[in-house]
Amino acid sequence: MKLWDKGLATDQKIDQFTVGNDRELDMQLAAYDVIASRAHARMLSTIGLITESEFEELNGGLNEIAKSIEDGSFTIEYDFEDMHSKIEYVLTEKLGDTGKKIHAARSRNDQVLVASQLYLKAELSAIKTEIKELFDLLIQLADQFKEDLMPGYTHLQVAMPSSFGLWFSAYGESLIDDIHFVNAALKVCDQNPLGSAAGYGSSFPIDRAMTTEELAFETLKYNVVAAQMGRGKTEKSTAFALSSVAGTLGKMAMDICLYMGQDFNFISFPDELTTGSSIMPHKKNPDVFELIRGKCNKLQAVPNQLTMMLVNLPSGYHRDLQLLKEIIVPSIQELRSCIEMMRFSLKDIQPRKNITDDAKYDYMFSVDTLNELVKSGMPFRDAYKKMGMDIEKGNYDPKRDLNHTHIGSIGQLCLEEIKAKMDKALV
Repeated sequence: MKLWDKGLATDQKIDQFTVGNDRELDMQLAAYDVIASRAHARMLSTIGLITESEFEELNGGLNEIAKSIEDGSFTIEYDFEDMHSKIEYVLTEKLGDTGKKIHAARSRNDQVLVASQLYLKAELSAIKTEIKELFDLLIQLADQFKEDLMPGYTHLQVAMPSSFGLWFSAYGESLIDDIHFVNAALKVCDQNPLGSAAGYGSSFPIDRAMTTEELAFETLKYNVVAAQMGRGKTEKSTAFALSSVAGTLGKMAMDICLYMGQDFNFISFPDELTTGSSIMPHKKNPDVFELIRGKCNKLQAVPNQLTMMLVNLPSGYHRDLQLLKEIIVPSIQELRSCIEMMRFSLKDIQPRKNITDDAKYDYMFSVDTLNELVKSGMPFRDAYKKMGMDIEKGNYDPKRDLNHTHIGSIGQLCLEEIKAKMDKALV
Protein backbone atom coordinates (compact mmCIF):
# COMPACT_ATOMS: atom_id res chain seq x y z
CA MET A 1 0.00 0.00 0.00
CA LYS A 2 1.18 3.52 -0.87
CA LEU A 3 -0.46 6.75 0.26
CA TRP A 4 0.09 8.13 -3.24
CA ASP A 5 -1.26 5.04 -5.06
CA LYS A 6 -3.63 5.95 -7.91
CA GLY A 7 -4.11 2.37 -9.11
CA LEU A 8 -1.13 2.38 -11.49
CA ALA A 9 1.53 -0.29 -11.11
CA THR A 10 5.12 0.62 -10.21
CA ASP A 11 8.02 -1.59 -11.23
CA GLN A 12 9.27 -3.71 -8.34
CA LYS A 13 12.85 -2.45 -8.81
CA ILE A 14 11.61 1.12 -8.45
CA ASP A 15 9.78 0.14 -5.27
CA GLN A 16 12.87 -1.50 -3.77
CA PHE A 17 15.15 1.39 -4.65
CA THR A 18 12.87 4.20 -3.51
CA VAL A 19 11.73 2.59 -0.26
CA GLY A 20 15.21 1.48 0.76
CA ASN A 21 15.38 0.72 4.48
CA ASP A 22 12.54 3.08 5.40
CA ARG A 23 10.45 0.28 6.91
CA GLU A 24 13.16 -0.58 9.45
CA LEU A 25 13.87 3.06 10.30
CA ASP A 26 10.18 3.88 10.58
CA MET A 27 9.86 1.39 13.43
CA GLN A 28 11.75 3.99 15.49
CA LEU A 29 9.32 6.73 14.45
CA ALA A 30 5.95 4.96 14.28
CA ALA A 31 4.91 5.83 17.83
CA TYR A 32 5.35 9.51 17.02
CA ASP A 33 3.31 9.23 13.82
CA VAL A 34 0.49 7.83 15.95
CA ILE A 35 0.77 10.73 18.40
CA ALA A 36 0.67 13.25 15.55
CA SER A 37 -2.23 11.43 13.86
CA ARG A 38 -4.24 11.57 17.07
CA ALA A 39 -3.71 15.34 17.37
CA HIS A 40 -4.55 15.79 13.69
CA ALA A 41 -7.77 13.77 14.03
CA ARG A 42 -8.82 15.75 17.07
CA MET A 43 -8.27 18.98 15.13
CA LEU A 44 -10.29 17.63 12.17
CA SER A 45 -13.21 17.02 14.50
CA THR A 46 -13.10 20.57 15.90
CA ILE A 47 -13.27 22.11 12.42
CA GLY A 48 -16.05 19.76 11.31
CA LEU A 49 -14.21 17.63 8.73
CA ILE A 50 -15.03 14.55 10.81
CA THR A 51 -17.66 14.04 13.48
CA GLU A 52 -16.93 13.65 17.17
CA SER A 53 -17.91 9.97 17.00
CA GLU A 54 -15.55 9.45 14.05
CA PHE A 55 -12.78 11.02 16.10
CA GLU A 56 -13.52 8.66 18.98
CA GLU A 57 -13.29 5.71 16.59
CA LEU A 58 -10.00 6.95 15.14
CA ASN A 59 -8.63 7.66 18.59
CA GLY A 60 -9.51 4.14 19.73
CA GLY A 61 -7.85 2.64 16.65
CA LEU A 62 -4.75 4.76 17.14
CA ASN A 63 -4.57 3.72 20.79
CA GLU A 64 -4.59 0.07 19.74
CA ILE A 65 -1.79 0.71 17.24
CA ALA A 66 0.17 2.56 19.94
CA LYS A 67 -0.14 -0.47 22.24
CA SER A 68 1.05 -2.80 19.47
CA ILE A 69 4.09 -0.58 18.91
CA GLU A 70 4.83 -0.57 22.62
CA ASP A 71 4.54 -4.36 23.01
CA GLY A 72 6.56 -5.03 19.85
CA SER A 73 3.82 -6.67 17.78
CA PHE A 74 3.54 -3.80 15.27
CA THR A 75 5.28 -4.54 11.97
CA ILE A 76 5.63 -2.85 8.60
CA GLU A 77 5.42 -5.64 6.05
CA TYR A 78 6.82 -5.54 2.54
CA ASP A 79 3.38 -4.69 1.13
CA PHE A 80 3.57 -1.29 2.83
CA GLU A 81 5.83 1.54 1.80
CA ASP A 82 6.26 3.07 5.23
CA MET A 83 4.74 3.54 8.70
CA HIS A 84 2.18 6.03 7.38
CA SER A 85 0.67 3.61 4.89
CA LYS A 86 0.62 0.77 7.44
CA ILE A 87 -1.08 2.89 10.11
CA GLU A 88 -3.70 4.19 7.69
CA TYR A 89 -4.29 0.64 6.40
CA VAL A 90 -4.88 -0.68 9.93
CA LEU A 91 -7.32 2.15 10.64
CA THR A 92 -9.18 1.56 7.37
CA GLU A 93 -9.35 -2.21 7.93
CA LYS A 94 -10.81 -1.62 11.37
CA LEU A 95 -12.99 1.45 10.76
CA GLY A 96 -13.80 1.41 7.03
CA ASP A 97 -14.40 4.84 5.48
CA THR A 98 -13.67 6.57 8.79
CA GLY A 99 -10.11 5.30 8.59
CA LYS A 100 -9.73 6.84 5.15
CA LYS A 101 -10.64 10.28 6.49
CA ILE A 102 -7.52 10.63 8.67
CA HIS A 103 -5.41 11.93 5.79
CA ALA A 104 -7.58 14.95 5.03
CA ALA A 105 -5.69 18.28 5.24
CA ARG A 106 -2.24 16.73 5.51
CA SER A 107 0.46 15.25 3.29
CA ARG A 108 2.98 12.52 3.87
CA ASN A 109 5.51 15.36 3.88
CA ASP A 110 4.20 17.04 7.02
CA GLN A 111 3.55 13.61 8.55
CA VAL A 112 7.24 12.82 8.22
CA LEU A 113 8.21 16.27 9.49
CA VAL A 114 6.10 16.14 12.61
CA ALA A 115 6.95 12.51 13.47
CA SER A 116 10.66 13.21 12.96
CA GLN A 117 10.60 16.34 15.08
CA LEU A 118 8.70 14.64 17.89
CA TYR A 119 11.25 11.80 17.73
CA LEU A 120 14.20 14.19 17.76
CA LYS A 121 12.73 16.12 20.69
CA ALA A 122 12.28 12.91 22.69
CA GLU A 123 15.76 11.61 21.86
CA LEU A 124 17.49 14.91 22.59
CA SER A 125 15.68 15.11 25.93
CA ALA A 126 16.80 11.56 26.74
CA ILE A 127 20.38 12.45 25.77
CA LYS A 128 20.25 15.44 28.13
CA THR A 129 19.22 13.14 30.97
CA GLU A 130 21.99 10.67 30.14
CA ILE A 131 24.60 13.45 29.92
CA LYS A 132 23.51 14.64 33.37
CA GLU A 133 23.94 11.12 34.76
CA LEU A 134 27.47 10.93 33.32
CA PHE A 135 28.18 14.43 34.64
CA ASP A 136 27.09 13.41 38.16
CA LEU A 137 29.43 10.42 38.05
CA LEU A 138 32.36 12.55 36.88
CA ILE A 139 31.79 15.10 39.66
CA GLN A 140 31.55 12.27 42.20
CA LEU A 141 34.85 10.81 40.94
CA ALA A 142 36.44 14.28 40.95
CA ASP A 143 35.57 14.72 44.61
CA GLN A 144 36.66 11.18 45.49
CA PHE A 145 40.08 11.51 43.85
CA LYS A 146 40.77 15.24 44.25
CA GLU A 147 43.89 14.68 46.37
CA ASP A 148 45.48 12.17 43.96
CA LEU A 149 48.08 13.90 41.81
CA MET A 150 48.78 13.08 38.20
CA PRO A 151 51.05 14.75 35.63
CA GLY A 152 49.56 17.32 33.30
CA TYR A 153 50.78 17.35 29.70
CA THR A 154 51.25 19.84 26.89
CA HIS A 155 52.55 18.65 23.50
CA LEU A 156 52.46 15.17 25.11
CA GLN A 157 55.38 16.32 27.24
CA VAL A 158 55.25 16.38 31.05
CA ALA A 159 54.16 19.91 31.92
CA MET A 160 52.74 20.73 35.39
CA PRO A 161 51.08 18.94 38.30
CA SER A 162 47.43 18.07 37.87
CA SER A 163 45.07 15.76 39.72
CA PHE A 164 42.46 13.16 38.98
CA GLY A 165 39.97 15.59 40.48
CA LEU A 166 40.86 18.16 37.83
CA TRP A 167 40.76 15.55 35.08
CA PHE A 168 37.34 14.16 35.98
CA SER A 169 35.74 17.55 36.61
CA ALA A 170 37.23 18.98 33.40
CA TYR A 171 35.21 16.48 31.39
CA GLY A 172 32.22 17.14 33.63
CA GLU A 173 32.31 20.86 32.89
CA SER A 174 32.90 20.17 29.19
CA LEU A 175 29.60 18.30 29.13
CA ILE A 176 27.87 21.55 30.09
CA ASP A 177 29.02 23.05 26.77
CA ASP A 178 27.53 20.01 25.04
CA ILE A 179 24.21 20.58 26.83
CA HIS A 180 24.08 24.05 25.25
CA PHE A 181 24.33 22.45 21.80
CA VAL A 182 21.57 19.98 22.73
CA ASN A 183 19.40 22.86 23.94
CA ALA A 184 19.95 24.71 20.66
CA ALA A 185 18.93 21.62 18.67
CA LEU A 186 15.83 21.22 20.83
CA LYS A 187 14.89 24.83 20.11
CA VAL A 188 15.07 24.21 16.36
CA CYS A 189 13.06 20.98 16.61
CA ASP A 190 10.42 22.46 18.91
CA GLN A 191 8.38 24.10 16.11
CA ASN A 192 5.21 22.42 14.87
CA PRO A 193 5.28 21.73 11.09
CA LEU A 194 1.93 19.90 11.01
CA GLY A 195 -0.50 21.63 8.67
CA SER A 196 2.15 22.64 6.15
CA ALA A 197 0.96 19.65 4.07
CA ALA A 198 3.17 19.22 0.99
CA GLY A 199 4.91 22.47 1.83
CA TYR A 200 2.29 24.91 0.56
CA GLY A 201 -0.43 24.63 3.17
CA SER A 202 -4.02 23.44 2.99
CA SER A 203 -7.23 25.10 1.77
CA PHE A 204 -9.10 23.47 4.65
CA PRO A 205 -9.72 25.75 7.67
CA ILE A 206 -7.24 23.84 9.86
CA ASP A 207 -6.32 24.97 13.37
CA ARG A 208 -2.53 24.78 13.58
CA ALA A 209 -2.45 26.51 16.96
CA MET A 210 -4.54 23.65 18.36
CA THR A 211 -2.21 20.91 17.10
CA THR A 212 0.78 22.91 18.37
CA GLU A 213 -0.70 22.81 21.85
CA GLU A 214 -1.83 19.18 21.53
CA LEU A 215 1.66 18.05 20.54
CA ALA A 216 3.41 20.21 23.18
CA PHE A 217 5.47 22.16 20.69
CA GLU A 218 6.78 25.47 21.99
CA THR A 219 5.64 27.25 18.84
CA LEU A 220 4.63 26.47 15.28
CA LYS A 221 6.43 27.00 12.03
CA TYR A 222 4.18 29.75 10.69
CA ASN A 223 5.38 29.83 7.10
CA VAL A 224 4.45 26.54 5.46
CA VAL A 225 7.37 26.70 3.02
CA ALA A 226 9.72 27.33 5.94
CA ALA A 227 8.23 24.27 7.65
CA GLN A 228 9.18 22.12 4.67
CA MET A 229 12.64 23.72 4.57
CA GLY A 230 13.03 22.64 8.19
CA ARG A 231 13.48 19.10 6.90
CA GLY A 232 17.22 18.65 7.12
CA LYS A 233 17.81 21.68 9.33
CA THR A 234 16.36 19.89 12.35
CA GLU A 235 18.48 16.82 11.62
CA LYS A 236 21.59 18.93 11.07
CA SER A 237 21.04 20.86 14.31
CA THR A 238 20.71 17.54 16.11
CA ALA A 239 23.85 16.27 14.40
CA PHE A 240 25.86 19.25 15.67
CA ALA A 241 24.69 18.44 19.20
CA LEU A 242 25.60 14.77 18.77
CA SER A 243 28.99 15.80 17.39
CA SER A 244 29.69 18.06 20.36
CA VAL A 245 28.92 15.33 22.89
CA ALA A 246 30.90 12.83 20.81
CA GLY A 247 33.91 15.16 20.81
CA THR A 248 33.94 15.19 24.61
CA LEU A 249 33.48 11.43 24.94
CA GLY A 250 36.04 10.67 22.24
CA LYS A 251 38.70 12.84 23.87
CA MET A 252 38.14 11.22 27.25
CA ALA A 253 38.24 7.77 25.67
CA MET A 254 41.60 8.67 24.11
CA ASP A 255 42.92 9.83 27.49
CA ILE A 256 41.81 6.56 29.04
CA CYS A 257 43.50 4.50 26.31
CA LEU A 258 46.75 6.41 26.90
CA TYR A 259 46.55 6.29 30.68
CA MET A 260 45.88 2.54 30.71
CA GLY A 261 49.05 1.86 28.73
CA GLN A 262 52.05 0.54 30.63
CA ASP A 263 54.13 3.60 29.69
CA PHE A 264 51.66 5.84 31.54
CA ASN A 265 50.07 3.36 33.97
CA PHE A 266 47.84 5.99 35.58
CA ILE A 267 44.61 4.00 35.70
CA SER A 268 43.26 0.48 35.46
CA PHE A 269 39.92 -1.28 35.27
CA PRO A 270 38.67 -4.62 36.60
CA ASP A 271 39.36 -7.60 34.34
CA GLU A 272 35.71 -7.92 33.38
CA LEU A 273 35.83 -4.52 31.67
CA THR A 274 38.87 -5.32 29.51
CA THR A 275 39.54 -7.79 26.72
CA GLY A 276 42.46 -10.04 25.84
CA SER A 277 44.64 -11.08 22.94
CA SER A 278 44.38 -14.33 21.01
CA ILE A 279 48.16 -14.72 21.10
CA MET A 280 49.54 -12.60 23.98
CA PRO A 281 48.30 -13.90 27.34
CA HIS A 282 49.35 -10.80 29.28
CA LYS A 283 47.13 -8.35 27.41
CA LYS A 284 44.30 -6.35 29.02
CA ASN A 285 43.00 -4.18 26.24
CA PRO A 286 40.78 -1.06 26.49
CA ASP A 287 38.52 -2.19 23.64
CA VAL A 288 35.44 -0.46 25.07
CA PHE A 289 37.19 2.91 25.02
CA GLU A 290 38.79 2.33 21.63
CA LEU A 291 35.33 1.64 20.22
CA ILE A 292 33.89 4.70 21.95
CA ARG A 293 36.73 6.72 20.41
CA GLY A 294 36.08 5.26 16.94
CA LYS A 295 32.30 5.63 17.13
CA CYS A 296 32.62 9.21 18.36
CA ASN A 297 34.98 10.03 15.50
CA LYS A 298 32.32 8.73 13.11
CA LEU A 299 29.66 10.80 14.85
CA GLN A 300 31.70 13.97 14.44
CA ALA A 301 31.47 13.47 10.67
CA VAL A 302 27.66 13.33 10.69
CA PRO A 303 27.07 17.11 10.35
CA ASN A 304 29.20 17.09 7.20
CA GLN A 305 27.30 14.08 5.82
CA LEU A 306 24.03 15.92 6.26
CA THR A 307 25.45 19.13 4.84
CA MET A 308 26.52 17.35 1.68
CA MET A 309 23.04 15.82 1.40
CA LEU A 310 21.38 19.24 1.59
CA VAL A 311 23.90 21.62 0.06
CA ASN A 312 22.44 21.96 -3.45
CA LEU A 313 18.72 21.43 -2.79
CA PRO A 314 16.31 24.27 -3.61
CA SER A 315 13.20 24.90 -1.51
CA GLY A 316 10.36 22.41 -1.58
CA TYR A 317 10.37 18.66 -1.03
CA HIS A 318 12.86 16.34 -2.73
CA ARG A 319 13.20 12.57 -2.32
CA ASP A 320 16.84 13.05 -1.29
CA LEU A 321 15.47 14.09 2.11
CA GLN A 322 14.34 10.52 2.78
CA LEU A 323 18.01 9.61 3.21
CA LEU A 324 18.35 11.86 6.26
CA LYS A 325 16.71 9.22 8.45
CA GLU A 326 19.30 6.57 7.67
CA ILE A 327 22.01 8.96 8.87
CA ILE A 328 20.47 10.59 11.93
CA VAL A 329 18.50 7.72 13.51
CA PRO A 330 21.46 5.29 13.84
CA SER A 331 23.69 8.19 14.93
CA ILE A 332 21.42 8.98 17.86
CA GLN A 333 21.41 5.33 18.96
CA GLU A 334 25.20 5.16 18.56
CA LEU A 335 25.79 8.20 20.76
CA ARG A 336 23.42 6.97 23.46
CA SER A 337 25.23 3.63 23.58
CA CYS A 338 28.58 5.44 23.94
CA ILE A 339 27.28 7.57 26.83
CA GLU A 340 25.90 4.44 28.50
CA MET A 341 29.14 2.47 28.13
CA MET A 342 31.27 5.38 29.33
CA ARG A 343 29.13 5.69 32.45
CA PHE A 344 28.99 1.91 32.97
CA SER A 345 32.78 1.57 32.79
CA LEU A 346 33.91 4.75 34.55
CA LYS A 347 32.18 3.83 37.79
CA ASP A 348 34.84 1.11 38.23
CA ILE A 349 37.92 3.13 37.23
CA GLN A 350 40.94 2.62 39.49
CA PRO A 351 43.37 5.60 39.57
CA ARG A 352 46.89 4.76 40.71
CA LYS A 353 48.27 6.39 43.85
CA ASN A 354 51.54 8.33 44.19
CA ILE A 355 52.14 8.62 40.44
CA THR A 356 54.15 11.83 40.70
CA ASP A 357 56.69 10.34 43.14
CA ASP A 358 58.51 8.94 40.12
CA ALA A 359 61.70 10.94 39.37
CA LYS A 360 60.75 11.32 35.73
CA TYR A 361 58.11 13.83 36.86
CA ASP A 362 60.57 16.05 38.80
CA TYR A 363 60.61 18.88 36.29
CA MET A 364 56.87 19.45 36.36
CA PHE A 365 57.32 21.09 39.79
CA SER A 366 59.67 23.72 38.33
CA VAL A 367 56.93 26.28 37.66
CA ASP A 368 56.04 26.37 41.37
CA THR A 369 59.68 26.91 42.31
CA LEU A 370 59.93 29.65 39.67
CA ASN A 371 56.86 31.34 41.15
CA GLU A 372 58.44 31.24 44.62
CA LEU A 373 61.46 33.12 43.29
CA VAL A 374 59.17 35.75 41.76
CA LYS A 375 57.29 36.10 45.05
CA SER A 376 60.63 36.71 46.82
CA GLY A 377 61.22 39.72 44.55
CA MET A 378 63.20 38.35 41.59
CA PRO A 379 61.94 39.59 38.18
CA PHE A 380 60.08 36.88 36.32
CA ARG A 381 62.45 36.83 33.32
CA ASP A 382 65.51 36.46 35.61
CA ALA A 383 63.78 33.74 37.65
CA TYR A 384 62.86 31.91 34.45
CA LYS A 385 66.48 31.97 33.21
CA LYS A 386 67.80 30.88 36.61
CA MET A 387 65.44 27.92 36.72
CA GLY A 388 66.36 26.97 33.17
CA MET A 389 70.06 26.96 34.00
CA ASP A 390 69.53 25.04 37.27
CA ILE A 391 67.61 22.36 35.37
CA GLU A 392 70.24 22.26 32.62
CA LYS A 393 73.08 21.83 35.16
CA GLY A 394 71.21 19.31 37.31
CA ASN A 395 70.93 21.70 40.26
CA TYR A 396 67.15 21.74 40.45
CA ASP A 397 65.62 20.21 43.59
CA PRO A 398 61.87 19.65 43.11
CA LYS A 399 59.46 20.61 45.87
CA ARG A 400 56.74 18.03 46.36
CA ASP A 401 55.03 19.52 49.39
CA LEU A 402 51.29 18.98 48.96
CA ASN A 403 50.66 22.37 50.58
CA HIS A 404 52.73 24.10 47.93
CA THR A 405 50.87 26.99 46.29
CA HIS A 406 50.10 25.44 42.90
CA ILE A 407 49.46 21.90 44.12
CA GLY A 408 47.17 23.20 46.83
CA SER A 409 45.22 25.22 44.30
CA ILE A 410 44.48 22.24 42.08
CA GLY A 411 42.51 20.74 44.96
CA GLN A 412 40.11 23.71 44.76
CA LEU A 413 37.90 22.19 42.09
CA CYS A 414 34.88 24.50 42.42
CA LEU A 415 32.65 21.43 42.20
CA GLU A 416 29.63 23.19 43.69
CA GLU A 417 29.96 26.01 41.17
CA ILE A 418 30.26 23.53 38.30
CA LYS A 419 27.16 21.68 39.51
CA ALA A 420 25.23 24.95 39.69
CA LYS A 421 26.38 25.76 36.17
CA MET A 422 25.03 22.41 34.95
CA ASP A 423 21.70 22.96 36.73
CA LYS A 424 21.36 26.29 34.97
CA ALA A 425 22.12 24.72 31.57
CA LEU A 426 19.49 22.04 32.12
CA VAL A 427 16.65 24.50 32.69
